[in-house]
Amino acid sequence: MEIGSKLKELRLKNGLTLSELASRSEVTKGFLSQLERNLTSPNISTLEDILEALGTNLQEFFSEKPEEQIVFRKEDVFVDAQENETIHWIVPNAQKNQMEPVQLILHPHQCTRKIESHAGEEFGYVLFGRVKLHYGDRVENIKRNETFYISGQHTHYLENTTDREASVLWISTPPIF
Repeated sequence: MEIGSKLKELRLKNGLTLSELASRSEVTKGFLSQLERNLTSPNISTLEDILEALGTNLQEFFSEKPEEQIVFRKEDVFVDAQENETIHWIVPNAQKNQMEPVQLILHPHQCTRKIESHAGEEFGYVLFGRVKLHYGDRVENIKRNETFYISGQHTHYLENTTDREASVLWISTPPIF
């Protein structure tokens, strides 16, 4: 790890000049400049003072956080095939996130499980085929390239009344699948 580069990144992130950080951490501007260019190394006590001025500590500074995955490929998808539907978990471990996207393949003449009332919202986009959205007392027909956006306040489910599969990109918040 290049300590100097990381310190400079933190300093800039905090909107501090070399002079401001030097004053707050009680070191010279010249020392910080050399440190940021990896021309010198601080002792532990000095590094602790600099990190405190930057709003962090030794443990956080040296912890290596894995890079956040932001692109998910075909090999990342988990498929759960069931009798009435197949769910493609297109973002692995999405249940830890605030929203959960899945691709649902609803087999002919089948229904999804009933989703009970919950505090959240759901969005669906029909990729192909047709489905019926049962939402409380309402039933809505939704076909390819059409969407639904509902609150979780009513029990709801999807039904495929056709002889062909239907596919829905379904996103829920919080995760419910």
